[in-house]
Amino acid sequence: MSLFLLKRFATFIATLIGASLVVFLALEVLPGDAAQMILGPEAPAETVQNLRVKLGLDRPPLERYLVWMEGLAQGDLGVSYAYQTPVNELLGERLAVTIPLAVMAMLLTTVLALGLGVYAAAHHNRVGDVGVMGFSQLGLAIPNFWFAILLILLFAVSLGWFSAGGFPGWSEGIWPAFKSLLLPAVALATVQAAILTRITRSAVLEVLREDFVRTARAKGLSRAAALWRHVLRNAMIPVITIMGLQFSNLLAGTIVVENVFYLPGLGRLIFQAIANRDLAVVKDAVLLLAGMVVLVNFIVDLLYAAIDPRLKVQDT
Repeated sequence: MSLFLLKRFATFIATLIGASLVVFLALEVLPGDAAQMILGPEAPAETVQNLRVKLGLDRPPLERYLVWMEGLAQGDLGVSYAYQTPVNELLGERLAVTIPLAVMAMLLTTVLALGLGVYAAAHHNRVGDVGVMGFSQLGLAIPNFWFAILLILLFAVSLGWFSAGGFPGWSEGIWPAFKSLLLPAVALATVQAAILTRITRSAVLEVLREDFVRTARAKGLSRAAALWRHVLRNAMIPVITIMGLQFSNLLAGTIVVENVFYLPGLGRLIFQAIANRDLAVVKDAVLLLAGMVVLVNFIVDLLYAAIDPRLKVQDT
């Protein structure tokens, strides 16, 4: 078990380092003067050069990368050029919105997909199965930003049950903050739930054909008990794989949905930083998103071992 964890952790660290290199190369080494982009094409050359020195762009790329890594290790992410605020403070404020939003969306996705997927598999080729597959196909066809606009028109404009956008802050109470995140979470979860429902249905149907399921049924175990006790656990490997990928998609999807609902989250911060050419914020925020994705995949690997102990044996 310790060797399994060590290998996964080494992969986790190596992937983070690789992601940092990709982000750095994309934003600071590719052709183009970042200082000129920030100040605009009409800026005087002396002003551009002063900003290059201030941002450290006059140093060699390797030195800039090592300085960035050293700052990350010490928790010093630099100062935002546009906001004149430490980047770590900006990210901390925005994560307080994005993380709860992504977790809510993932919980909705999981509950809907597991319930509907198992139900469709249990009623294979019957009305329930056809209905679930039809709704999942519809969910796949609807872009989450367009569905978000429909939710605003229905529940905010027509019914007045929710606000059309904005975030009151957690200091105003859990319920107002939760209520402001509910519609965005539903918009994010719809497409992901449709995908996961189809994967769950296929995985459950495959396991239902196994001999051990027929043996359990022959011993008197009810169909529902066999589904939830034996079939679902054995079908979870492909489901968890997709769930890990979906959480990554949810984090990326917040960039669009947070702008639709005017939520002050990480996605909206990245959008604003790109518009303001605030490369310090873009670089750290993108690496943070990459790190969160890598962390989720690391957790998925641990869940694999918890569900199927054979994986731990293979790695020892």
